[in-house]
Amino acid sequence: MDDAHDLELLLRSRVPLILAETPEEQRLIALFQRRVPALGRPLFRWSVAEGLRRIDFDAAPQRHAADPGDALRQILATRSPGIYLLADFHPYLQDPVHVRLMKEVALGHSETAHTLVLVSHSLELPPELRPYAAHFHLALPDRKRLTALVEETATDWARDNGRRVRTDRPTLERLVENLLGLTVADARRLVRGAICDDGAITETDLPEVMQAKFRLMERSGAISFEYDTARFADVGGLRRLREWLELRRPAFTGSAPGLDPPRGILLVGVQGAGKSLAAKATAGLFGLPLLRLDMGSLYAKFYGESERNLREALATAEVVAPCVLWIDEIEKALATGGGDEDGLSRRMLGSLLTWMAERRARVFLVATANAIDQLPPELLRKGRMDEIFFVDLPEPDVRRDIFAIHLRRREVSLPAAQLERLAAATDGFSGAEIEQAVVAALYRARSDGGGLDADHLLAEIEATRPLSVVMAERIDALRHWAAGRTVPAD
Repeated sequence: MDDAHDLELLLRSRVPLILAETPEEQRLIALFQRRVPALGRPLFRWSVAEGLRRIDFDAAPQRHAADPGDALRQILATRSPGIYLLADFHPYLQDPVHVRLMKEVALGHSETAHTLVLVSHSLELPPELRPYAAHFHLALPDRKRLTALVEETATDWARDNGRRVRTDRPTLERLVENLLGLTVADARRLVRGAICDDGAITETDLPEVMQAKFRLMERSGAISFEYDTARFADVGGLRRLREWLELRRPAFTGSAPGLDPPRGILLVGVQGAGKSLAAKATAGLFGLPLLRLDMGSLYAKFYGESERNLREALATAEVVAPCVLWIDEIEKALATGGGDEDGLSRRMLGSLLTWMAERRARVFLVATANAIDQLPPELLRKGRMDEIFFVDLPEPDVRRDIFAIHLRRREVSLPAAQLERLAAATDGFSGAEIEQAVVAALYRARSDGGGLDADHLLAEIEATRPLSVVMAERIDALRHWAAGRTVPAD
């Protein structure tokens, strides 16, 4: 169902209060203006700037009703039913007089069918009004709507400049793909920017559009884009994980009909062993955008707002689909263990599990965790994730490859015999610790005034106490848990 159909159903159900949380106020008002005439009720808009004004036809504003209390009293005294869009009314919901006036409107709905529509970027309804309210969500535009938007914008530019916009179908389709997940207003702004500089939509515009999209979608702080996804060639080890993903890639990308697409994996293991890099590499292997969900940024002080933030973030991932969604250190957000925050963690877990069970969009979930004992059992049972992989400390051959990768990135080459020597000297080191040894050795070599060699690296290795030594008991417990319960990633 589309926005217009959903809105008409909601209005015909005669709900007294409708909450419309959206940054696209003008688009929402235009939708009401298109649908309300069929209902036979007048449409009004209120704002503190101009008071009440009827907007289903051009009418003068009633500035005497600019005060929110005066506006609500006027609505309450009006005997003919109407629909009232209250713009940015959320600051006034703290006033008990305003709350009571709104409740009076709701209680009198059977006699005078007024509908109050609260329009704001964010709303938290007082408890006494919640029984009378329903939510309306303005959907983000899909591919069809975005294609029409690009064509409309190109037509407007051509009319103003006397020539057509140059592009081709593959580039246009990629542009639309890059715009998924944005509001209509933001998408239109990026399309105009791509066209206006040279009157064309070309391959060179796409990286700029994508980076601008990343900045726009990171405004909430919950969902961010990882622009550069690593390839599995840049990951040392993880052979079994790589094979598992390669087997399932055709089913997920839709090139193997008849197979159920994979839904997601959980990566557990030692800190610094490569779980985060594996999540990035998964997106690179699938050839899909990578979204990172910061669960910590979802939490808010008002009841229900944290769960709503999570639902909105997951809805964004579905709009961008197909994509890979990475939740890093998931145990920090969903751990339960008593206290005041336990109830919130349980509700957040419930929202996430519901989405995992019901989602239809092609969103491949990659969750990473360091402390498996803090994860709720509901998340670990079979069926939630396709597989649980354990990422252990690298073996000697993998450590040799990790040294080679990090040295190659820094344009340093060492003989194979020296790489073997370094691998043997770093027993118990994680990939992150090996990288830091390379970084520190480069500083040492620069201080000595020469090039980097194995002796510089060995000196740094000797000075390092790896996590496997510092946290030996905890790592042994983690390995004991993983034995028989998980699949080794390497």
